[in-house]
Amino acid sequence: MFYCFLADGFEETEALAPVDILRRADIDVCTVGVGGDVIRGAHNIDVTADINIDDFELNEDIRGVILPGGMPGVKNLYADGRVLEAVRFCDKHGLYVCAICAAPSIPGRLGLLEGKRATCFPGFENELKDAEVTGARTETDGNVITACGMGAATEFALALLSKMKGEAAAEEMRAAILAK
Repeated sequence: MFYCFLADGFEETEALAPVDILRRADIDVCTVGVGGDVIRGAHNIDVTADINIDDFELNEDIRGVILPGGMPGVKNLYADGRVLEAVRFCDKHGLYVCAICAAPSIPGRLGLLEGKRATCFPGFENELKDAEVTGARTETDGNVITACGMGAATEFALALLSKMKGEAAAEEMRAAILAK
């Protein structure tokens, strides 16, 4: 199970494109509302989360976390210790830590990107402590997948799908959704 954390001010496309693409590929994804059941995105789109963070538990079914960007969504995610605990847990156990836009600053500030290639929204590079910041649209380095922003949300999701089910599955999905 992948857990996509949503906090008020999240970037809607950065969260929902990966959720959609992974679910199309029959990969379990659960959205987690940080601060409530209905979370308001950065562009005033309300999303009802599958579960509230109060019901979230780290257990053996976790395969990784997805952290969407958006402001103040990223600040709200970083302020919740349970989100940080999940990110640290995934890193420690070699599970996927996926972050897009400003959200790579979360594992960056936790020191989890040291020596890894990563990318982010321009202006957040200094938050990716000791990472090799590439400026690419997406980066995959081991268990860490990062992307630069909303325009790369589909590529971000396809990069994760490629890691989960192989490049052929990602290319098949790319064709099915008419992505470039």
